[in-house]
Amino acid sequence: MSDLPEYYFRVRENGAAVFRISTENRQRRIEMDEIAVINIRNGSVKPHGDHVLTDEEHEVIADWMEERRAVLAERDLDDIHRAIDYLNLTTHWAQSRASDEDLEEVTDRLLLAMHDLRSVLVRKKADRLMAGASDAQVDNAAE
Repeated sequence: MSDLPEYYFRVRENGAAVFRISTENRQRRIEMDEIAVINIRNGSVKPHGDHVLTDEEHEVIADWMEERRAVLAERDLDDIHRAIDYLNLTTHWAQSRASDEDLEEVTDRLLLAMHDLRSVLVRKKADRLMAGASDAQVDNAAE
């Protein structure tokens, strides 16, 4: 059997259940002992049952949480790039293939979603521009 990792993370919606992997028994069966539950959103780590987490376990969990956050952030950005593609494909569909009935079914919801998105993007862009102007004024004053 190939070398197994010492820990296994069963991904859940908001984090993971953490298991210690063991094959140190007479039958060489894989045993998975749950040692903790982690919440990736708020960073909480709760030992399972009476288990007391070791320093090594804390370190492994912290490393996994850091890697998981990076993966999720990358996925979020990839999803946004896909959304841009979908918007372009939707535009092409509406222009070239959609029937009047198809357009009637989706137009209001699409317009509201696009209006909402545009409002948020414009507000966030204005906030960034204002922050940039504010930073420039501070830099000029310091000179």
